[in-house]
Amino acid sequence: MIPKKTTVKDSHIVKIAVERENHMAQLINLDQRHPLASKIQDICNGWAISDHQNYALQFCESNNQKYVTEKNRNEIKNGSVLRLQYSPSKTASDAMETLLNGSPQEKVKRLEELISLSMDHTFALEFIKEKGLDTLIKMIEDVGQNNEEILKYSLASFVELMEHGTVSWEVPENSFVTRNIEIVRNFQKYPTSCGESALSNLENIVQCSTKHVLVAEDIKLQDILRLLQEVNSPVMRQNAIALLNALFLKADESRRRTIAHTISAKQFRLALIGNGLGTEMTHQLYVLQTLTLGLLEKRMRMKMNAQDQDAHEKIKELRRIAFDDHTNALNQNDDHIRRGGGSGAGNVNFSQYYKKLGFKCDINPAQDFIETPPGILALDCMVYFARTYTQQYSKIVRENSCRADEHECPFGRTSIELVKVLCDILRIGEPPAEQSGDFQPMFFTHDSPFEEFFCICVITLNRTWKDMRATAEDFTTTFSVVREQIQRTLKCRPENLEDFRNKIALLTYQQITTLRQQERTSKEECDSTASAIVKLKEKISPHILELIKQQRLSFLVEGTRFAKYLRGNRTKDKFWYARLSPNHKVIHYGDCDEKNIPTLEDLPKKLPISEIKQLLEGKECPHMKETRPRKSAASLAFSITFENMEHSTLDFVAPDESIFNYWTDGINALLGQPMVSKQKNEDFDTLLSMEIKLRLLDTEGVDISKDPPPIPEDPENYDFCFES
Repeated sequence: MIPKKTTVKDSHIVKIAVERENHMAQLINLDQRHPLASKIQDICNGWAISDHQNYALQFCESNNQKYVTEKNRNEIKNGSVLRLQYSPSKTASDAMETLLNGSPQEKVKRLEELISLSMDHTFALEFIKEKGLDTLIKMIEDVGQNNEEILKYSLASFVELMEHGTVSWEVPENSFVTRNIEIVRNFQKYPTSCGESALSNLENIVQCSTKHVLVAEDIKLQDILRLLQEVNSPVMRQNAIALLNALFLKADESRRRTIAHTISAKQFRLALIGNGLGTEMTHQLYVLQTLTLGLLEKRMRMKMNAQDQDAHEKIKELRRIAFDDHTNALNQNDDHIRRGGGSGAGNVNFSQYYKKLGFKCDINPAQDFIETPPGILALDCMVYFARTYTQQYSKIVRENSCRADEHECPFGRTSIELVKVLCDILRIGEPPAEQSGDFQPMFFTHDSPFEEFFCICVITLNRTWKDMRATAEDFTTTFSVVREQIQRTLKCRPENLEDFRNKIALLTYQQITTLRQQERTSKEECDSTASAIVKLKEKISPHILELIKQQRLSFLVEGTRFAKYLRGNRTKDKFWYARLSPNHKVIHYGDCDEKNIPTLEDLPKKLPISEIKQLLEGKECPHMKETRPRKSAASLAFSITFENMEHSTLDFVAPDESIFNYWTDGINALLGQPMVSKQKNEDFDTLLSMEIKLRLLDTEGVDISKDPPPIPEDPENYDFCFES
């Protein structure tokens, strides 16, 4: 009888290699339960190093060279290769000695090393403790410093140190702010990386410091324009737009309008969207787009005041432009209209014209602009259309006012509703989303983009109304079609307003109907309640669930790029990648850039599925409890807790809801838990409906009864005769 093996692998012990320059590597067993300091002492003894307290272990992967600490030691896995290096405190002390007393060449070399060292949180804390940050600030402020390399590396190191969020942005003095402003304003005199770092510093100062006033006063919009026109560096350009966004957010109402007016000039618009658009650049332009369109919120939420003479004059202007030939004789009476009676109150002739214009309240059209949104913004857009496209405006109004049937399209009522729809589609009044890239280049191609957008849409609305032969009863249905036309066209990201006009012209009511029918056919549920169909559904449901599970796991195997978050807020230009191994046993993850997709070998960190304890979602996640993140970030957050580590989690914030659903479903499937996302239910219904239809193709035209046919009664006898 073969004896059973009784040895059990100790999960706390990992087999690793430790390297040291010019020495043979040591192969050791690291017990994760013992303090790191004692193990480092043993390793130093193996190389006859007496001052073991000055040494530390460091990861040596190409994309992970952090120091090993008690907090991150769980990242050490079997087969890991570590490096014995000077400890963070010793390295920080040596760096300070060089920066204070070294030669210019030594300083340059040390500062270049400092950039990568500063990315490590442990080293950053030690360096800041040694007054290293103050030293860097002095080196940056030194206007007599002629060595561009020292300035370049000092700025880059400062940026990396401040990324950790351990030092307040109130610490840098006005002289530091002034120095960064000088670098930005005279960017031609300095290396490109100096401008990139200075812009990043100024953005953070505007967002997080009371010294933002100094930046707002000294950085002129023309400085940013000149930079955008002359610089080709994508990082510098996106940092410039990020600074512009920060200044916009901190400005008061009048200053915001000044900024928006300035950047609406053609030369500024061309500079903004002139070069290629990366992920981060697209996001910054989306933020700027949201902020500028957000200036319409005040008019959108403003009711028309009975004492607002300018608004009353605009209503009269709408009437005059549309019916000029008919109202010339009546214009002289405008000045005699009573103040409290609204636009044309008490004048029967004017009332008839306002009715033809399509206002609900033809006696006093001002009443139509009380609802918010769209408020007085609707009147602004209508007047813009009448003034800018007078011929088309008059044609639309007269065509509908002269119709004898019930198919007229009321210009006033439909225009007000259209502005409301456009505000909803563009989310005017809402803050920018942290990860959204819903940037529309066409809004940077005109001085009055929203008003022009409205003009195109109101013409589309009138055409769709005709195509549908709609009546007042079809008002809601018509607008659902128009909304869909607009949204589908925006998904194509038209380059300019003319491109939008051409694309939406192709999306007629007939085309929308065809698309809807196709989508309905592909998604509709099987409405049959026949018991045979119900049993068929029950039979194939497990197969459908297995298909969904395999799709989710395949998605995890392909992997996803996630943005990094610090204290609940998104970190700019910092990404990491996670993907499931093909055998579905390990999640590989690690840092990455925004363009390349890393392979499994490029991802140094591993999480065995067997070590996963639980999946947390939303506000239950530790990284969402630390601070008050945006609502959108919290809803897309999820965390994995480990079986053998109480206080350690792997934290995610998905780029969008679809990826959130795929990952949470996939992790639940790996844990043997049911998939509970809304997306899973939609996929299940779609696939089940499709499978049922495929299986019932042969029964087309045959009525399937809800109940099975009755079993016939027994025959009188069973004496059957078979004739051969």
